[in-house]
This record gives sequence, structure tokens and C-alpha cells, in this order.
Amino acid sequence: MSILVTGGAGYIGSHLAHALNDTGESIVVLDDLSTGFRAAVPDNVPLVLGSIGNAAMVRSLIADYGIKSIFHCAAATSVPESVANPVFYYSNNTLSSLALAEAAVAGGVEHFIFSSTAAVYGNVKFNPVSEDAPALPASPYGHSKLMTEIMIGHIAAVHQIRYAALRYFNVAGADPGLRTGQSTRNSTNLIKTAVQAALGIRMQVQVFGNDYDTPDGTCIRDYIHVSDLVSAHVGTLKYLRQGGKNVILNCGYGHGYSVLDVIEAVKRVSGMDFPVRYSARRAGDLAAVVADIGRLNRLLCWKPVYDDLDSIISHALAWERILLN
Repeated sequence: MSILVTGGAGYIGSHLAHALNDTGESIVVLDDLSTGFRAAVPDNVPLVLGSIGNAAMVRSLIADYGIKSIFHCAAATSVPESVANPVFYYSNNTLSSLALAEAAVAGGVEHFIFSSTAAVYGNVKFNPVSEDAPALPASPYGHSKLMTEIMIGHIAAVHQIRYAALRYFNVAGADPGLRTGQSTRNSTNLIKTAVQAALGIRMQVQVFGNDYDTPDGTCIRDYIHVSDLVSAHVGTLKYLRQGGKNVILNCGYGHGYSVLDVIEAVKRVSGMDFPVRYSARRAGDLAAVVADIGRLNRLLCWKPVYDDLDSIISHALAWERILLN
């Protein structure tokens, strides 16, 4: 029984591919390399170039490799970009995911684990936010993910497929072994951009809004190390394989840091100062979102290893230095 990782040449997908490969799972990666990198895929893992929206190709891939489980990580993930180009986000994230789900059902796939996002919650009234909170996305990105959750949930309810949606909070850091990391140079990830500023790759860090209803006026996010996020994926597959019910799980640490907290931590860990520029709020940004991870802990007995902002930043810095060489 093989596992398909869509977007497995990208940031989170490549970490997942390495983790699954480390445990001896038979895996194959599907990626169009629009944002991913061939070098991020483990050397002994097959990489199939193509789109998840090509249902015929995906059906053939499922048959050829005997795919029984899918980790669906492939997606466009920028909130500002989704506001500017919603057509692309609904096509790339939602319609293509429907084609993938159709191929999974036709091919007899047994487990489908979907990379969703905390952006589905929108402007939450209470933190930490649980999976049972109303889903009211504030951006096309959040809507594209929520629509996909709903579609696949309905499909899984009437077919022989077990399904999980993992709602990511803010993913950061890099593989501690430095085999892969966040390699997209124009990434909008705050820790990535701050680390690049510390290393002189960027001239400054932009802070979008300092008038939010938070202690220092900047947005608060729950930052999770990518390796801990991957361990939640592996645990979710085990849960489904053991007969677990279809489920939605928050993936975070249950506490947050403001934008200014992160910037100061990057300066401290790197030992470098850099300019900070304040700009107006961005459309679609939320004031504060922190995960309630009770369900994740209860169902998976999940125990994070890197729940420390300095560790996340240290690994991100180390990876960025590798990219400079």
C-alpha cells in the first residue's frame, strides 16, 4: 500500500515526504513544481510531474502505484494573493481538489488527509478557537479551503474512504536535519521574511497594521514548527488506519505571538538588527487566531517537540543560510 503526497516538493509536503520515507512507508510525490523544488523530494521517492486537477492522470497514478492513502498538501496559500486573484484560488484550490477527490474515490483510496487552514475561521470572537467554532472565512483563500473541506467531507461520508482535515495555524521553521525548508524567496511568511531581513536578503520587514485590538496593536498568530505539524500528519494517518472516524483537527500549539514578538525574537536569535516599516492593514488579515488543540491531543496523543519560538527561528535561520550558499 502506497501513499501519495500532493505538493510533496513544496514546503510542508517535502517535510512530510521525508518523515514518511524515514518510517519506511512507500510513497510517491505528485507536484507540478510551480512553487515546489525537485531537490526537496527524498532521492529514493518517485516524483510525478503533473496537476492534481488532471483526474485521468491521477487515476492512472493511483492504479500504477497502488495508492491507498493521500496527503493532499498541494495548494496556493497567500491570503493577499487570494484577495487580488480569487478566480485562481477557487480554480487551483477548490476545483482541482474536487478532481483529486473524484480520482481517489474511483481508485479505491482508503484514507484522505487534507491540508486545510485556520483561515477558515475568519475573525474569531474567542481564542483559543476550537474546531466547532463557526467557519466564517475573511478571504478567498480561507473560502477555497473551507469549500474543499465541505466537498471532501460529503464525498467521504458516502464512500469507503476515511477523511481528516488538518487546519494549520502558522507553520514555520525547517527540518532540524536541514534536508528541506521554506525555499520560496518571495514568501510572505513572517518568520521567513524576518530571517531574510536579518541576513540582509531583504532590506526591511513590513508590519501590516499596528492598530489591532491586541496588546501591542499587531496581529497575533499561533506558530507551529513544521516538523511538529508533520508528526500530527503521521499520527492522523495512524488514527485513520486504526478505524478512526472522519475528523477535523486544529494544528497549532495553543498559544500565540504578535508580529512584534516574532520580529524581536528574530533579532535576538540572529544577533542582527534590521529596519521595520509600518504599513496599513492588509485585506483578509485577522487580529488574532490561536488554536484549541484539545481534540488533537486527545485523539492522537500528540506531543510536540519544538514548541519554542527560538527553536523555530533557529532552524529557519540555518536553512536560510544554506540557501545563501
